[in-house]
Amino acid sequence: MNRRVDVDTLAKDVCRDLHGAEPTTACKAGTRHQASAIRQKSRGGHRRQRPEPDRRDRPHGPRVLQERMKPPRVLAVAQLMNSIGDGAFYVTSALYFARVVGLTPAEIGFGLTLGWAVGSVAGVPLGNLADRRGARGTAVVLALATATAVASFLFVRSLPLFAVAAVLYASCQCGLTAARQALLAGLVEQDRRTEVRAFLQSTTNAGLAVGAALGGLALHSDTHEAYLAVLVMDAVSFVTAGLVLSRLPVLVPATPGPGKPRLVVLRDRPYAAVTIINAVMLFYMPLISLVIPLWIVQQTQAPTWTVSALLMLNTLSVVAFQVRVARRVKGLKSASRAVRHAGLVMFAACAVFALSATGSTAWITGLILLAAAGLQVLGEMMLASGAWEISFGLAPADKQGQYQGFFATGQAVARMLGPLALTTLLLGWGALGWLLLGALFAAAGTAMGPAVRWAERTRTRPHRPTAMAEANSPL
Repeated sequence: MNRRVDVDTLAKDVCRDLHGAEPTTACKAGTRHQASAIRQKSRGGHRRQRPEPDRRDRPHGPRVLQERMKPPRVLAVAQLMNSIGDGAFYVTSALYFARVVGLTPAEIGFGLTLGWAVGSVAGVPLGNLADRRGARGTAVVLALATATAVASFLFVRSLPLFAVAAVLYASCQCGLTAARQALLAGLVEQDRRTEVRAFLQSTTNAGLAVGAALGGLALHSDTHEAYLAVLVMDAVSFVTAGLVLSRLPVLVPATPGPGKPRLVVLRDRPYAAVTIINAVMLFYMPLISLVIPLWIVQQTQAPTWTVSALLMLNTLSVVAFQVRVARRVKGLKSASRAVRHAGLVMFAACAVFALSATGSTAWITGLILLAAAGLQVLGEMMLASGAWEISFGLAPADKQGQYQGFFATGQAVARMLGPLALTTLLLGWGALGWLLLGALFAAAGTAMGPAVRWAERTRTRPHRPTAMAEANSPL
């Protein structure tokens, strides 16, 4: 049973212990404060009073914004800004190049294919530049360079100039992606990178949806001025993104060891195997934007507005559920399992898409297509979550830029080879083509686990690079 401790009694005990005699009045006064503190500790109520900060020391102006906008939010705002511009550019660029620039579809395809081919190669050295010179500064410069590349489309009126502008645009985009990934790896704790990356992806999809709606207004207007306005908006969006990225903390650039090659990733065979497997899985990308709309129109009885419904389902699902799916991925083992399950879910989606050709009515066919699209976007989110964790977890901490640039080549490969390969396979072979594609997804997803284990055996666990203290803050 606890009894109340009297301050005077406790003061007498302290004086006896110190002087071996009864306490005097001065001794009582000198020890009363100590005795009161001892009683507070015995009650568990000892608290230190924090001094009131001087108003002159409080942050104000831009410093307030920098402290409130933690790194993941800054990355998200930058991603949102340029994704709005990109969304409008994606839905209007083909008609702009055809009607305003005067290029044929074959010339447009050649220029874009060349651009993304060069961009996929340029992403690795540009990512290495982010490692060596600082990820923040590199990202800002590449964002401004991308804005310049977009603005150059305003003045292109021939195939050679279009090809040069496309190469510049794709190279800057790939380099910017690598630099942003290096920023994320350096500013976010290792166990939160996949979740934050999922947050950025959902933000990107939301921005693309808004941008696509704005681009739709330009398509409805179908005027020279409307297309030019979209390009100006996209360029401004990248300038804004660069300014937002400049608010991030500065990461200490890595110092290369003596005698070591600069582009180590090019000699990392296990990581190359993981990248190739991911590139195969990314062949789902042309499905929702190109192949499925053609399949719906040519092979099913579904109404044409089903295309818009499937696109809306995909976009909203990623915005709403990508972060939740990513939270289940913690470490390389769970990431490999997520990719394996993604392959199986994509196989199921392909089987259901094949079944849509047998629908007896438009409504039944539409329901089948919605079910298939739901499975497809679920597999997409599972794949993305696992791939992000794998790409970060297997990359050395001081070489995240070049490794992320190399891993991102899978997207460029899917963009280059996917449209031709998938239209030939699915529209030419029908249901059998869908089943073969699904089997390819399932096989690639199953192969990811052994490839990751091989890569784990060839490296030590990476450590997080030095960053400013603000980088450890939550969302």
